[in-house]
Amino acid sequence: MRKRFWFKPLLLVVFLGTLLALLPGWLDVKPVWLWTDRFICLLLVALIFLGAYVRHKPHLRQPWRHVLNSRRALIAMVLLCAYVFAGLLDSVHYRVPLAPAANAERIYSVEVYSLLDHLLSHLRERTEKTYSAPFAWRLYAMETLTAADGSQYRDYPRLEHGAAHLHDPARQRGSDIARKALTGLGKGAALCLVLLLLVMAWRTARHGLSPKQAWRSCCGPGSPRVVLWTLAVLLLSGAPVWELSHYYHVLGTDKVGQDVLYLALKSIRTGLVIGTLTTLIMLPFAILLGIMAGYFRGWVDDVIQYIYTTLSSVPGVLLIAAAVLSIQVYMANHPELFESVRDQADLKLLALCVVLGITSWTGLCRLLRGETLKLREMDYIQAATAFGVGHFTIIGRHLLPNVLHIVLILVVLDFSGLVLAEAVLSYVGVGVDPSTISWGNMINGARLELAREPVVWWSLVAAFLFMFTLVLAANLFSDAVRDAFDPRLNTRGAA
Repeated sequence: MRKRFWFKPLLLVVFLGTLLALLPGWLDVKPVWLWTDRFICLLLVALIFLGAYVRHKPHLRQPWRHVLNSRRALIAMVLLCAYVFAGLLDSVHYRVPLAPAANAERIYSVEVYSLLDHLLSHLRERTEKTYSAPFAWRLYAMETLTAADGSQYRDYPRLEHGAAHLHDPARQRGSDIARKALTGLGKGAALCLVLLLLVMAWRTARHGLSPKQAWRSCCGPGSPRVVLWTLAVLLLSGAPVWELSHYYHVLGTDKVGQDVLYLALKSIRTGLVIGTLTTLIMLPFAILLGIMAGYFRGWVDDVIQYIYTTLSSVPGVLLIAAAVLSIQVYMANHPELFESVRDQADLKLLALCVVLGITSWTGLCRLLRGETLKLREMDYIQAATAFGVGHFTIIGRHLLPNVLHIVLILVVLDFSGLVLAEAVLSYVGVGVDPSTISWGNMINGARLELAREPVVWWSLVAAFLFMFTLVLAANLFSDAVRDAFDPRLNTRGAA
């Protein structure tokens, strides 16, 4: 009986779809499907089936085994999975019901929330008046206050939420932070122990190992140990921050009093959407036109070269600014098409992905054209042409598989560049909507505060750390993918 690789992923997709369908009823909310949410769902389904297909094909499974044998790749993959998990939680949107009137239809709030907002509600709802430093108990700027006897004086007002549980924060704060951090560290260690026991139980049931053998397989040399150690470091470092975030603003607050840690975590989805959707939009243009230009040559090559040369000559910032302005005019003229401000911001984000995808495919197209020009002269391509094999059959069966390593490597590298591009574009004012939380908007909002005295530095540092970690993990993972999928490196390694 032929093994059907698609059966298990189909069951997984049906289970996830059923869970999403039942979730609004459990939470008593109204689901909201943004355009980017739909694309993310389609991408997730495609990745599930692609992973099953790769496992089914030995020639595709072998390079990925090489990737998973790299320690750096495993550490980077765990970090990327943590970012993706946060992005997926932030992609399930809903609207909460308002208090219903007597004999009236249920009315829902215009505010759109996500599962990540629900998880971080203690950060989202605890806003201050303006700036406050990390772990501070007072505002960052002095104000005129009124004493009990009616006299006025200048001082730093106390925060409404930060260190509000302390009677004398000036003396108690240090010991309280240490105590809360140790409590969070203990909870993180307990989670690590539970995770280790679950993995050991799973390996015991799956492979028929004894508890001692399962312990050695998890903690001995190999991939499981690297993954578990990386997860342990994430849990042990994240649990104290999570515990402290209920009592302090760990990364301070911004100009309007929002918690910077909440803004940094909410920006993950924007960075992932920019990187993934833009890459998916540019791939069809780059692959199709690049291979056609190198294979057919002649006037086809001339036309395609003229197109991408002309497009590369136009400054991308001008195209992005024109597209953003057009979207803004369209939204202003058709406000009835959008139920909330979040819908308008999401459409602008999608338009930015489309414009970035249209303007960023030229580099990959050039590389694929050059590689196809070389492959076209290979003996097996010439033999297929001599036997009368169709052009598109040759492209699909011989050329495309031999250039996929270039596509895969450039896709991972371009993802990092696009995440950084969003920050630069938002910094110059032509990126995502100002109401969209992103690392670029955080940097743009903090740039003017660098000139003040004292300097407000924490928003910039928080955006830099989160963005740096994501880009570094993507680059490390792309290095391992390049080593595994580049046939020339494999040939040298075998020799």
